[in-house]
Amino acid sequence: MKVILQENVEGVGHLGDLLEVSAGFARNYLLPRKKALEANPRSVKALEHTKRVMAEKAKKEKLEIEAFAKKVSAVSLTLPAQVGKDDKLFGSVTSKDIAEALAEQGFTVDRRKIQLAQPIKELGTVAVAVKLHRDVTATISVHVVKKQEAPQDSVEV
Repeated sequence: MKVILQENVEGVGHLGDLLEVSAGFARNYLLPRKKALEANPRSVKALEHTKRVMAEKAKKEKLEIEAFAKKVSAVSLTLPAQVGKDDKLFGSVTSKDIAEALAEQGFTVDRRKIQLAQPIKELGTVAVAVKLHRDVTATISVHVVKKQEAPQDSVEV
């Protein structure tokens, strides 16, 4: 019996697959649990139409994400950090810090999409990848600089 899967079924197939399964498996498991539809000409045409619509939507979304990636790639962040002896950072610069700095520039990016192998623990410039889509990755440069300490007013007694 031919069926169209309505959801991912472990060991059988994925959403939208057109499969040939035994009649008993379809009648007793897939169809009653709404995990599949019987593949008649009408449902096959509906599936093909849905796949075309989804492909168009994914294509538009990818173009928008690529345009956003170009804008993000042009950004250069400068993050001031407190340093101690021998210019060693107190703490580190993490993906959260980078996401906040991007937000200040007007770019909203989820911190989990920032591909940082380990936190930045030294001064300098680092190229950081931001994975915006499975096929689209933007690269931003992050400059970690010494935080300028405000001159303290001396109080005389």
